[in-house]
Amino acid sequence: MDPLRNPRLPDLPLHRLEVPLPHLMPFAIGTFDTIGPLSRASFPHRHTFYEIVHVTGGSGAHVLDLVRRPVEPPQLCVITPGQVHHWAEADGLTGQVVLFDEDFLLPHADDAAALRVLAGRPGHPAADQAAPIAALLAEMGREYRDLRPGYRNVLRACLHILITRASRTPGPPPGAPAPARDRSAELAAAFGRLLCEPGGAGRPVGWYARELGLSAGHFQTLVRRATGLSPGRLIRRQQTLEAKRLLSGTTMTVRQIAHLTGFSDPAYFCRFFRRETGMSPGEFRDRAGRNHHDPRIESIAAHPDGP
Repeated sequence: MDPLRNPRLPDLPLHRLEVPLPHLMPFAIGTFDTIGPLSRASFPHRHTFYEIVHVTGGSGAHVLDLVRRPVEPPQLCVITPGQVHHWAEADGLTGQVVLFDEDFLLPHADDAAALRVLAGRPGHPAADQAAPIAALLAEMGREYRDLRPGYRNVLRACLHILITRASRTPGPPPGAPAPARDRSAELAAAFGRLLCEPGGAGRPVGWYARELGLSAGHFQTLVRRATGLSPGRLIRRQQTLEAKRLLSGTTMTVRQIAHLTGFSDPAYFCRFFRRETGMSPGEFRDRAGRNHHDPRIESIAAHPDGP
């Protein structure tokens, strides 16, 4: 069985991120047309990556975690990994689409929390931030196309500014529907908060189930229903992410990083890191800040078993 699917749960396509040459990094920016038809997907699906959409034209609605908001350009939409979304009755959608994964947030770890807040708004007006955001996206597009020296650092800095400007935009208008309350989504969010606590990624699955007052089996089912991934897989992803942050942003030894990410044996940590990323901790550290693409990141495309 494909580990990202479970026949007992809703069979939602899971879209992944792969950036073609010459960029080889977990980031892409373009229009609805250049990113491809899946950027306008009309069927419910999940992502393994983040998506920020600045809609500048068109009609229809954006549906995110069962909440439907009409397309009213200029408008921002933020989708985080695991959320279910689609475009309903969309016609003539135009605008910029930014796709990236956790690796691209390494220099600004707090941005992930800001994105989760923004994702609580299926579509909200850009208001007085519309022009600055449009100008910033145009600059990001030029950097992405031109590949001038240092463009990766410029794109990371611009993404941080984009998230900050998006956070200044107004929330949902008065009377707008509240986000749907779904037990699995709430549980997954609580699990995610615990995972992000210091030392959180070093705890076993059973600890989280007990902390959240659930049996291990029910915990597994709810997390997979909300995210498409098992709790164990999410823990491994968080361990890998934290290891990457420490490798790229500190001078800690591999032994120290192994301990902080929940591994008592540095050799086992090194095998784990290579299995998860395709490279050793030393190789990742050597490439950090340059071109440290995870060779296992897949494409901006539907899951091979999906539409």
